Amino acid sequence: MKKLLITCLLLLTTVAQSQTSTTSLKVTQSQEYKDKVKSIDVIAINTSNSGKTGIVRNGKRDFLFDVFDTSLNKTFSKIVESSKKETYVGDLFYDNQLKVFTVYAPKKDKRIIYCHTLNLETEAYTKTTIFSTEVEKKQSLFGSRKKHNTSFALSPNGNYFAIATDNIRKNKNSYTIRVFDAKTEKLIFTKAYQEDVKRTFNHNDLYIDDQANVYSLGKLFLNGKRNKKINGDANYQFSLNKITKDKNTELLLDLEDEHIQSLNISENKNQLHLIGFYSELNVGRIKGGCDFEIDTDNLTVKSKKVQALPKQVYEDLYGYRTAKRKNKKKKELRNFDVDYVLKDSKGGTFLIAEEFYITQTYVQTGTAGGYWQTVFHYDDILILKFNPNGDLTWGRSVFKRSTSPSYNAFLKDDQLHIILNSGKNLTEKNDGRTKVSKGWFESSSLYDFEYSNNGDVKYNKIQDNRGNEFYLPYYGTYQLDKFIMMSDGRRKKTFMTLE
Repeated sequence: MKKLLITCLLLLTTVAQSQTSTTSLKVTQSQEYKDKVKSIDVIAINTSNSGKTGIVRNGKRDFLFDVFDTSLNKTFSKIVESSKKETYVGDLFYDNQLKVFTVYAPKKDKRIIYCHTLNLETEAYTKTTIFSTEVEKKQSLFGSRKKHNTSFALSPNGNYFAIATDNIRKNKNSYTIRVFDAKTEKLIFTKAYQEDVKRTFNHNDLYIDDQANVYSLGKLFLNGKRNKKINGDANYQFSLNKITKDKNTELLLDLEDEHIQSLNISENKNQLHLIGFYSELNVGRIKGGCDFEIDTDNLTVKSKKVQALPKQVYEDLYGYRTAKRKNKKKKELRNFDVDYVLKDSKGGTFLIAEEFYITQTYVQTGTAGGYWQTVFHYDDILILKFNPNGDLTWGRSVFKRSTSPSYNAFLKDDQLHIILNSGKNLTEKNDGRTKVSKGWFESSSLYDFEYSNNGDVKYNKIQDNRGNEFYLPYYGTYQLDKFIMMSDGRRKKTFMTLE
């Protein structure tokens, strides 16, 4: 048994390593500081024009507001008590102000939307009431929300912001758009849309332009809430609603053989692109990427492009041998949720998603019974690059395993960087894959995966993790050509800056 254990350890320590290099990004770490509150639940983080960083965290019974100077020394801190009936629903950042929105439910049928404003330059905190409304019984004002999805949008010029609410009634579907002056937070107009007794509308994304025209995108079910009809056709259409103070205009997207889970809005040179994943089987799977280019003046579809995933995506995940078999059998990916939609300086768009699913295992604790153990899986990463015309130019994927949100993505000089933690030594398998995970008895390291304009990747190590220097890329922000993330220390924390 002892010999077998020694043999296993030797195998673990002698696996082949992929070609790694040191990151070209400049790496700096702040001085350690002691935190008065145990919380790493970051709900918003942003950096002002002068380099000050604001962080808002969610505590058990409060919200924590902190400001750090350019050297990431804490200069301001405020703890705001909250009720268990008050929850975070979104945030915006403009004019060096971090605005965090919460919804408070004092009664079963009453909802109040608050705006907590943290001014990073003046280091001042204020709390205002944005609006209040009534709902039927315990209905959610914002519906269900996934990672990075939001019902808040800011116009490019920073003059307006819009809030979309899903006021699901017992016997009627009803939805509302509210537009506010971003400087004063005064309501400019309220408009109801998608009011229907039978058809259900699921909100996907929100955009507001410099003229305060609002575009609400979502999935409109034709009968019930099933994604498919009995004959296998889609039981939904995607609806793009252009909402102004005076009128509503609706555009329904025609789907042929595609099944689409959701779409995201991307603006490029005053044109809207609705991009996402499509499947030939069902909404939970992915065959490739799709792009609908919209003429916003006439609210029509200028072009529609549906393109299969590049071969490299499958090779990154399964190796070149298995990838050939999966292509022949028309296998599709599944369970991916979009996390980031990034735009480069040339009008290209990156769509970055992570595989997410939940498993449950029954754990026997004795003759008396046991319990169900729930595991959240945040696994492979999918990357698609679209050019300004909506053509899918390349695709890659990252073969990884994790049980928590584990990565962040940003563009620097039009190069895509994926920041994540993995095992100390990345493993290059015989089939060409690079596995990104931590093995038994292996320590971890922080990596920067750098993608060139044509999709070539470099695996750049930032550091070997040790002690209190384990950083959390997921809770990071990229602004002013700098990416800032905090360590996971409960009381003692540091920051790392990549630039």
